[in-house]
Amino acid sequence: MRSDVDIAQEASLAPITEIAAKLGLGEAELELFGRHKAKVRLDALRGRESRRGRLVLVTGTSPTPAGEGKTTVAVGLADALSLRDKQVALCLREPSLGPVFGIKGGAAGGGYSQVVPMVDINLHFTGDFHAITSAHSLLSAMLDNHLQQGNPLGIDPRRITWKRAVDMNDRALRRTVIGLGGPGSGVTREDGFLITAASEVMAIFCLAVDHEDLEARLGRIIVGYTREQSPVRAQELEASGAMTLLLNDALSPNLVQTLEGTPAFIHGGPFANIAHGCNSLIATRVGLQLGDIVVTEAGFGADLGAEKFFDIKCRVGDLEPEAAVVVSTIRSLKTNGGVPKTELEGENVEAVRRGIPNLEKHIDIVRRFGVPPIVALNRFHSDTEAELAAVEQACGELGVTVARSEGHARGGEGTLDLADAVLAELEKGDGNFAPLYPSEMPLAEKIETVAREVYGADGVDLQGPARKSIEKLESIGLRELPVCIAKTQYSLSDDPTLLGRPEGFRITVRNVNPSAGAGFVVALTGDVLTMPGLPKRPAAAGMSVDSDGRVVGLF
Repeated sequence: MRSDVDIAQEASLAPITEIAAKLGLGEAELELFGRHKAKVRLDALRGRESRRGRLVLVTGTSPTPAGEGKTTVAVGLADALSLRDKQVALCLREPSLGPVFGIKGGAAGGGYSQVVPMVDINLHFTGDFHAITSAHSLLSAMLDNHLQQGNPLGIDPRRITWKRAVDMNDRALRRTVIGLGGPGSGVTREDGFLITAASEVMAIFCLAVDHEDLEARLGRIIVGYTREQSPVRAQELEASGAMTLLLNDALSPNLVQTLEGTPAFIHGGPFANIAHGCNSLIATRVGLQLGDIVVTEAGFGADLGAEKFFDIKCRVGDLEPEAAVVVSTIRSLKTNGGVPKTELEGENVEAVRRGIPNLEKHIDIVRRFGVPPIVALNRFHSDTEAELAAVEQACGELGVTVARSEGHARGGEGTLDLADAVLAELEKGDGNFAPLYPSEMPLAEKIETVAREVYGADGVDLQGPARKSIEKLESIGLRELPVCIAKTQYSLSDDPTLLGRPEGFRITVRNVNPSAGAGFVVALTGDVLTMPGLPKRPAAAGMSVDSDGRVVGLF
């Protein structure tokens, strides 16, 4: 089969104005970026009659090195629903440059279920990531300038929590020392860098409902503490207005298309562990206002992405998801059944059965939020009928519809069974969505609730710093915020080696940090990196541009 980049570059794309017209948008309501990309003006939606579309989430089982293909399934599902004469809007995150040039690759789907122009989307796109990096960097610069100019707020340089950001994997920047070179070069102190997708500015960008809300949230960012341990916020540095200015154009959602011409909003891209791992709330609301059905995706498995989608994004945005697709593969189930990556090709029904409990738990997670699950088996050429039948039998015993998905090889046509299953679930209307816990619950109890009900843990152990942090955060008015638990994506536990559906474990929380502007607190477990490194041979080593200007080796 041809590479993703070859398929994407050889595709014949419709002008973006034609794609916008499918959603009832005229050219005057767009800001064009060439022929195939546009931003939708936020004022275009004022006074427009809402269609009140229906929201479908695509999530998955625990990620494995074998890959599950959630984005590919989401794109294929959107195309298949379009083939069933539904007005569909696909809502996805923007890729980060770091993973693109590292090991993970892009985030535009694959094969014949892609969003395009794929190369643009995976590289600079419309500049949103650069705007977010710039806004983050402005706050960093104004913070250190405040220290240099006499520090009238009394910020303790040892208690600064705001790091710098760059949209690239660079482990050497995790911990740095700045201000070297004498008195004219600033205050010398320890610092470090996050990748832009891990920035609180990114999380704020994706949860803001308009420019006013964006500026208010930016102003609430806690950059550090005084010697008396009082929080210092971005608004006290008078930074939030200029940060909003840098994000002004970026806040309008980006419109592109799938290979089959389905409208797709690609906007925002926060991490799915230290943030909520979903595309922007603005883009989702636009899709719901213009379309019959919105298909969206949350990062990692249901224990991370879906839980944060339900408990954070849906709570903030007053969204009501009506169905959730849980993506899995025979290969990932074998991995959770203890099979090494090098031995996934041959038939092994027993290993599939050993891995099914992981799928069962992710189904259980979705149901705990009152959302009906549908299982999508993303097919690979090595899958056998006996292996597929084992999964279908297990899902049948759980009362869950399962559909085989072949979007990678066949696009929308290969995902029609899944589309029909989703439409049947929407027709039944059995969903009764509710977040897992009430906002007024204390922070420690929220963490305990997620650990027990979502992960299946026996309980939570709060280390000393975590207990002190919770007391501090509740004392400064952050008790009613939702929690965002940062843990490994590879296991339901906080130990990445415990695959399948582990039992008898506890979650250890080592610290709890505020994302006061985004509107949640982050509970840190294990060793979660906010600045990834590059592998021994980065994907960038195989990329280039040929003599005709065509991108080579992107994926």
